[in-house]
Amino acid sequence: MNRLELCFERLKGVGEKALVTFVTAGDPNLLTTEEIMLTLQESGADIIELGMPFSDPMADGPTIQLSSERALASGTNLTSILATVTRARKTVDIPIVLMGYLNPIHAYGYERFARDAVAASVDAVLIVDMPPEESDQFLPFAKASGLNVIFLLTPTSDHQRVETVAKLGAGFIYYVTVTGVTGARQEVSQDLAAELERVKNSIAMPIVAGFGISTPEQAAEVASLADGVVVGSAIVKLFQEYSGDILKQELARFVRNLKCAITGV
Repeated sequence: MNRLELCFERLKGVGEKALVTFVTAGDPNLLTTEEIMLTLQESGADIIELGMPFSDPMADGPTIQLSSERALASGTNLTSILATVTRARKTVDIPIVLMGYLNPIHAYGYERFARDAVAASVDAVLIVDMPPEESDQFLPFAKASGLNVIFLLTPTSDHQRVETVAKLGAGFIYYVTVTGVTGARQEVSQDLAAELERVKNSIAMPIVAGFGISTPEQAAEVASLADGVVVGSAIVKLFQEYSGDILKQELARFVRNLKCAITGV
């Protein structure tokens, strides 16, 4: 049983939902990323998503786009991200998911990336612009290395796409709560409960919902409907506003508030 399976099993056993926290690797530098990962774990995050910065992040809103620019300016690349995860694993034992775009992985080499990611103790990868129907070049290498590949579903996903994701995906399903790019929203979709119920009827894997969730109250609402909730832009925005020890303090405070809201404690 891998770290993701153990995480969801543990949470289910105590009646809790997963808090998935997203940060961009290398924003503002990889030393900060390494330290922040421990901060996230200690503050209540159950899973860490590390964004792999890319020069053309088409699914991301302005906040995460800017974080990618800062990360790339600091020299961040896949090799240095994997080295950072390797170092962080000395203290961080919760699941780590790499999230990003196919182009950098293609340039790195599919087989090499899958092998090196597992060697660095990465648990899964989510490639935003790789639909399951077009994953046949990468997926065999991921499966052979034991790297979970997480796929996205959206409110517009039809039954065939849901079935394909159920067949090919591993780890969990990332359900995009809104159409469009990442970024804070004022409220959660009124149709979300029905949409998630439709997907749950076809997929046995845990379903984690994200995009646009920016407050503890929204996180709690979404977590009540799914197996977990992803908070990204609201966390990444803190990297624009703070740095150093103050960043860590504000990040810890916000993540604790998210976790408390989700657990109802």
